[in-house]
Amino acid sequence: MDNQAKLEFKSLAANVAFARVTVAAFASQLDFTLNDLEEIKVAVSEAVANAVIHGYDNQPDGIITIIMTIREGTLELKVIDYGRGIANVKKALEPSFSTDPERMGLGFVFMQSFMDNLHVESTPGKGTVVTMNKSVSLSGPKEQVEH
Repeated sequence: MDNQAKLEFKSLAANVAFARVTVAAFASQLDFTLNDLEEIKVAVSEAVANAVIHGYDNQPDGIITIIMTIREGTLELKVIDYGRGIANVKKALEPSFSTDPERMGLGFVFMQSFMDNLHVESTPGKGTVVTMNKSVSLSGPKEQVEH
Protein backbone atom coordinates (compact mmCIF):
# COMPACT_ATOMS: atom_id res chain seq x y z
CA MET A 1 0.00 0.00 0.00
CA ASP A 2 1.27 3.47 -0.86
CA ASN A 3 1.49 6.09 1.86
CA GLN A 4 2.52 9.72 1.89
CA ALA A 5 3.05 12.45 4.45
CA LYS A 6 4.17 16.06 4.23
CA LEU A 7 6.14 17.82 6.93
CA GLU A 8 6.68 21.59 6.90
CA PHE A 9 8.72 23.57 9.40
CA LYS A 10 10.78 26.72 9.87
CA SER A 11 14.48 26.82 8.99
CA LEU A 12 15.69 26.52 12.58
CA ALA A 13 18.69 24.36 13.49
CA ALA A 14 16.57 22.80 16.26
CA ASN A 15 14.27 21.34 13.60
CA VAL A 16 17.04 19.14 12.15
CA ALA A 17 16.54 16.62 14.98
CA PHE A 18 12.75 16.93 14.70
CA ALA A 19 12.89 16.13 10.97
CA ARG A 20 15.20 13.14 11.36
CA VAL A 21 13.07 11.51 14.07
CA THR A 22 9.81 12.19 12.20
CA VAL A 23 11.13 10.71 8.95
CA ALA A 24 12.50 7.67 10.81
CA ALA A 25 9.08 7.11 12.41
CA PHE A 26 7.41 7.28 8.99
CA ALA A 27 10.08 5.02 7.42
CA SER A 28 9.61 2.41 10.15
CA GLN A 29 6.39 1.33 8.39
CA LEU A 30 8.74 -0.55 6.09
CA ASP A 31 10.90 -3.43 7.23
CA PHE A 32 14.14 -1.42 7.45
CA THR A 33 16.89 -2.60 9.78
CA LEU A 34 17.94 -0.36 12.68
CA ASN A 35 21.10 0.40 10.70
CA ASP A 36 19.01 1.43 7.67
CA LEU A 37 16.94 3.75 9.87
CA GLU A 38 20.11 5.32 11.28
CA GLU A 39 21.40 5.91 7.75
CA ILE A 40 18.08 7.49 6.73
CA LYS A 41 18.26 9.76 9.80
CA VAL A 42 21.79 10.90 8.90
CA ALA A 43 20.79 11.60 5.28
CA VAL A 44 17.75 13.63 6.42
CA SER A 45 19.86 15.53 8.95
CA GLU A 46 22.36 16.48 6.25
CA ALA A 47 19.67 17.55 3.76
CA VAL A 48 17.81 19.67 6.32
CA ALA A 49 21.02 21.16 7.73
CA ASN A 50 22.04 22.14 4.18
CA ALA A 51 18.70 23.90 3.72
CA VAL A 52 19.05 25.76 7.03
CA ILE A 53 22.72 26.70 6.64
CA HIS A 54 23.19 27.14 2.90
CA GLY A 55 19.66 27.63 1.58
CA TYR A 56 18.58 30.14 4.18
CA ASP A 57 21.91 31.41 5.61
CA ASN A 58 20.72 30.38 9.11
CA GLN A 59 17.77 32.77 8.87
CA PRO A 60 14.88 31.28 10.91
CA ASP A 61 12.04 32.52 8.70
CA GLY A 62 12.52 30.11 5.78
CA ILE A 63 10.27 27.12 5.19
CA ILE A 64 11.54 23.58 4.65
CA THR A 65 9.19 20.91 3.34
CA ILE A 66 9.75 17.17 3.44
CA ILE A 67 7.50 14.95 1.35
CA MET A 68 7.77 11.32 2.46
CA THR A 69 6.39 8.61 0.19
CA ILE A 70 6.32 4.85 0.65
CA ARG A 71 5.71 2.89 -2.53
CA GLU A 72 6.45 -0.78 -3.22
CA GLY A 73 9.02 -1.24 -0.46
CA THR A 74 10.80 2.04 -1.20
CA LEU A 75 10.98 5.22 0.83
CA GLU A 76 11.25 8.41 -1.22
CA LEU A 77 12.13 11.67 0.49
CA LYS A 78 11.97 15.12 -1.05
CA VAL A 79 13.59 17.84 1.06
CA ILE A 80 12.58 21.20 -0.38
CA ASP A 81 13.71 24.71 0.45
CA TYR A 82 12.91 28.01 -1.22
CA GLY A 83 16.22 29.64 -0.39
CA ARG A 84 19.14 30.88 -2.41
CA GLY A 85 19.65 27.70 -4.45
CA ILE A 86 22.85 26.11 -5.70
CA ALA A 87 24.64 27.76 -8.63
CA ASN A 88 26.58 24.61 -9.62
CA VAL A 89 24.97 21.37 -8.46
CA LYS A 90 27.68 19.19 -10.03
CA LYS A 91 30.37 21.08 -8.07
CA ALA A 92 28.27 20.97 -4.87
CA LEU A 93 28.09 17.17 -5.11
CA GLU A 94 31.90 16.86 -5.08
CA PRO A 95 33.37 15.58 -1.80
CA SER A 96 34.74 18.33 0.46
CA PHE A 97 33.10 21.14 -1.53
CA SER A 98 31.42 23.76 0.66
CA THR A 99 30.51 27.40 0.29
CA ASP A 100 31.23 27.74 4.02
CA PRO A 101 34.91 27.38 5.03
CA GLU A 102 33.81 26.23 8.51
CA ARG A 103 32.13 23.14 7.01
CA MET A 104 33.62 19.86 5.78
CA GLY A 105 31.43 19.63 2.67
CA LEU A 106 30.46 16.01 3.26
CA GLY A 107 26.66 16.36 3.47
CA PHE A 108 25.95 15.17 -0.06
CA VAL A 109 28.60 12.44 0.32
CA PHE A 110 26.72 11.06 3.34
CA MET A 111 23.39 11.29 1.51
CA GLN A 112 24.83 9.42 -1.50
CA SER A 113 26.44 6.69 0.59
CA PHE A 114 23.49 6.10 2.94
CA MET A 115 20.66 6.23 0.40
CA ASP A 116 20.16 4.19 -2.78
CA ASN A 117 19.66 7.25 -4.99
CA LEU A 118 20.22 10.99 -4.67
CA HIS A 119 19.04 13.64 -7.10
CA VAL A 120 19.49 17.37 -6.59
CA GLU A 121 17.60 20.03 -8.54
CA SER A 122 18.29 23.67 -7.80
CA THR A 123 17.60 27.09 -9.24
CA PRO A 124 19.61 30.04 -7.92
CA GLY A 125 17.31 32.43 -6.10
CA LYS A 126 14.42 29.94 -6.05
CA GLY A 127 15.54 26.97 -3.95
CA THR A 128 16.57 23.35 -3.96
CA VAL A 129 14.86 19.96 -4.09
CA VAL A 130 16.87 17.00 -2.78
CA THR A 131 15.25 13.67 -3.68
CA MET A 132 16.52 10.51 -1.97
CA ASN A 133 15.32 6.90 -2.16
CA LYS A 134 16.02 3.85 -0.06
CA SER A 135 14.54 0.41 -0.65
CA VAL A 136 14.12 -2.35 1.87
CA SER A 137 16.76 -5.02 1.26
CA LEU A 138 15.11 -7.99 -0.40
CA SER A 139 17.60 -10.47 1.04
CA GLY A 140 17.09 -9.35 4.63
CA PRO A 141 19.49 -10.11 7.44
CA LYS A 142 21.55 -13.27 7.07
CA GLU A 143 20.81 -16.01 9.53
CA GLN A 144 23.70 -17.24 11.57
CA VAL A 145 24.16 -21.01 11.57
CA GLU A 146 25.92 -22.56 14.52
CA HIS A 147 28.07 -25.63 13.91
